[in-house]
Amino acid sequence: MIRSSLDRAWRGIALVAMLCLPLPVAAQQGQMPPTSVSVITMTPEALPVVNELPGRVSATRIAEVRPRVSGIVVDRVFEQGSIVKEGDVLYKIDPAQFEVRVRAAEAQRARAEATEMNAEIEYRRQQQLRERNVSARADLDTAETVLAQARADVAAAEAALQEAKLNLDYTQVRAPIAGTIGRALVTEGALVTSQSDIMALIQQLDPLYADFTQSSSDLRRLRQAMAAGQLVATAPNEAQVTLFFDDGTQYEHPGKLLFSEATVDSTTGQVLLRGEFPNPNGELLPGLYVRVRIEQAIRDNALAIPQMAVLRDAQGNAQVYVVRDDDTVELRTLQLGPTIGNRWIVDGGLQAGERVVVVGSQKLFPDAKVVPQQWSQAENGAN
Repeated sequence: MIRSSLDRAWRGIALVAMLCLPLPVAAQQGQMPPTSVSVITMTPEALPVVNELPGRVSATRIAEVRPRVSGIVVDRVFEQGSIVKEGDVLYKIDPAQFEVRVRAAEAQRARAEATEMNAEIEYRRQQQLRERNVSARADLDTAETVLAQARADVAAAEAALQEAKLNLDYTQVRAPIAGTIGRALVTEGALVTSQSDIMALIQQLDPLYADFTQSSSDLRRLRQAMAAGQLVATAPNEAQVTLFFDDGTQYEHPGKLLFSEATVDSTTGQVLLRGEFPNPNGELLPGLYVRVRIEQAIRDNALAIPQMAVLRDAQGNAQVYVVRDDDTVELRTLQLGPTIGNRWIVDGGLQAGERVVVVGSQKLFPDAKVVPQQWSQAENGAN
């Protein structure tokens, strides 16, 4: 009886000892298998510094149609809102008084020519008399002076005739430039005064300007970065300029940067820049509000990461998971610059050659083991 009790006691002790033996390490620690992630390797590249700025469209050429002579408007020839060519007749002013002035100028020229002819005959006669020593030298000099005056009178009469003809031609008010003409500002029967009344407005709409502004502080920082060698300036004829409508739609024709003003607006602190865009279909109109995206510099040896790789902490700081050489991950805080497309330019926190997790970071924690594979742009469309 006592022996049976001892046997049961030893069997119980053995069972307890077996239960206390250590479990396999993986089961004891509860480790998860490595997580598959997609990574991108940081490679330096030359990237443009892009700014998006507000602006408005304006015509490349604007001409006010004004009369060059005074008179009564007898006809409006053009269709309002139509496209006109340079030299097209737009209005007609009553030509009657100008036709009379042309005839009067022609008569004055004929009179001056007759006087010149008479003076030339007298001069030749005095020359012959002088050659025979019949007349005095003073008589020949007088005849020569009269002839010179007569010739000057002919020249003056000719100029007066040309002016009269020019004023007659000005009774047909012509388009000073090619472009789109607006509404008529005067009607038939109106009395217009030379150089004062505006009869219509013509705007050249192809190409068009886009005038946009940038803060002087942003421009100063940009130039300081260029001076420090951090950025390379883009030549005006090489800068890519893209226009967007107020609904976000991109205009199909790229533009070019013409110039940047040398002064700052004292009331707004902004600097004016101007781009030029083709407008073959008339889609752009003067006064239209737009946004202009412009490449103002090149950042050499820049690093950029897809926006989808960036996480945010409670304070809003940008963070990414970086894969170490042993395929464990490190959570790292970054300093981000501007965006370019769907990528962030990295100002600090990463080095060339490091691997950054793009897909799968939501499942990670610091020091987690991963199985990295190269990320491709196709995954961006699938996620």
